[in-house]
Amino acid sequence: MKTKTKTLSLKERGLTNFESIMWVFTRLSALGMYALILFALIGALVMGARNNMNLADVMRWSFMPNVTHVEGTDLQDLEPWATPFWKLTASALLLLATAHGVHGLVVIADDYIVTKRGRNVVRLLSIVFMTAMMLMGLWIIWTS
Repeated sequence: MKTKTKTLSLKERGLTNFESIMWVFTRLSALGMYALILFALIGALVMGARNNMNLADVMRWSFMPNVTHVEGTDLQDLEPWATPFWKLTASALLLLATAHGVHGLVVIADDYIVTKRGRNVVRLLSIVFMTAMMLMGLWIIWTS
């Protein structure tokens, strides 16, 4: 006997609600962070880090490609490391990581806060703190 499968629309499956979209965002932002870190690591090695930097400095650069992370190394020329391109890369990594992390904290808080009002307060505070951290981080990246 052959059973007939039921086909559900996206709306019936519930894949278009906010929680499902944030679930996808969390997975894609993690992949984006891995890609940016790998990109910064390869960029550092191409720009001469393999001969003039130790592993700790290379990894520090990879996780936040900011010129201040390579100033104390044996690099002769810091110009390639201080371009707007690397500042944009650092900004993208900062924004992705902050949003990814704050969303994770909100999901954990939702498990422990039982009232709807309490969850809304935590979400609002999280958005305020996330925005403040992003602005401070961007200011540090672009002014250093």
